[in-house]
Amino acid sequence: MSEFGQRVRQLREEAGLSQEKLAELTDVHRTYISGIERGRQNISLLTMHQLALALETDVSKLV
Repeated sequence: MSEFGQRVRQLREEAGLSQEKLAELTDVHRTYISGIERGRQNISLLTMHQLALALETDVSKLV
């Protein structure tokens, strides 16, 4: 989960998105995004898919 979170953060920052904006794009709360990036959230496949869409990447690149 930690590596996944680090990858999400890296891609989010490269895309110039704040945690708040990424949360809006994925329809989750900002604190949930923070938890994902810190490796503290065990997320669903649906959320992974939403993150990939928002970050304009494939789920496989997040994992």
